[in-house]
Amino acid sequence: MTLAQEHDALLFDLDGTVWHGDTAILEAVEALRGLDPIYLTNNASKAPAEVQEKLKRMGLPTGTVLTSAQAAVSLAQEVAPGARVLILGAQSFRDLAREAGLRVVDSAEEAQVVLHGHSPDTGWAQLSEAALAIQRGARYIASNRDTSLPSERGFLVGNGSMVAAVESATGVRAVAAGKPGTRMFEQATQNKANPLVIGDRLDTDIAGGNAAGMATLHVLTGVSGREELLAAPPEHRPTYVAESMSALHGEAGAVRPGPQENASARREGDAVVVEGDTSHHRLLAALPVAWEGPFSEIRGL
Repeated sequence: MTLAQEHDALLFDLDGTVWHGDTAILEAVEALRGLDPIYLTNNASKAPAEVQEKLKRMGLPTGTVLTSAQAAVSLAQEVAPGARVLILGAQSFRDLAREAGLRVVDSAEEAQVVLHGHSPDTGWAQLSEAALAIQRGARYIASNRDTSLPSERGFLVGNGSMVAAVESATGVRAVAAGKPGTRMFEQATQNKANPLVIGDRLDTDIAGGNAAGMATLHVLTGVSGREELLAAPPEHRPTYVAESMSALHGEAGAVRPGPQENASARREGDAVVVEGDTSHHRLLAALPVAWEGPFSEIRGL
């Protein structure tokens, strides 16, 4: 039985996991064939239908898409039903808010809630209007706190970095609706007994899946790399670690951190010493030993 077959729901991140900007990750395209994916994305700049259209163009199954914009709108309706909302984000975010019965406004003086999602068009004027609204008592809800956004050119400024600017100006910390909060995971897996979360960020995808009590697969195709894995606090440690999503069609044991058939790790003083045949086997062997406590160096990785 493969790793994918062991689980009754597969929850995929998008940026850094399925694609980099407008370029699909080759291993992801191959791995997703024949699967019924659920996509959970912290990127609030596109409506679910737009995301599905992009997936279709890339030759990927469209599946079900849940965005952090949807989660933020849902949260706003819970805390302030029918409220007047100032939105920093894409037109699709504004449309979602209106469809949910919220009243979209453009000035700080009118706003009861500020909803903040990623948009390339957000600048100083929009950030300042949000800050003014929050200073006047508006609730502050962010779609997500991702500080960076993977692209084919590298890491771009993410929504969390823009949120940090508003928080710095106001002294008010936003409530984040997306990952690593559990809201999206729980919405996606109703009536599912054994879901698997697949993502590239330890502090959002993996932390959120762990917090929701789900198994997690970290893929080394995006933001969080080996150094972050080795230093990860308990809440950020994945159940499985793979170089790419092709691991979904292999055995779970092949990507589970721990001693490997051809690799091992041990402590020598405050150093971690690793031996083994392949780089990834050595990483899997090293992780549990590194997670035992602080270390000064890792030899042989």
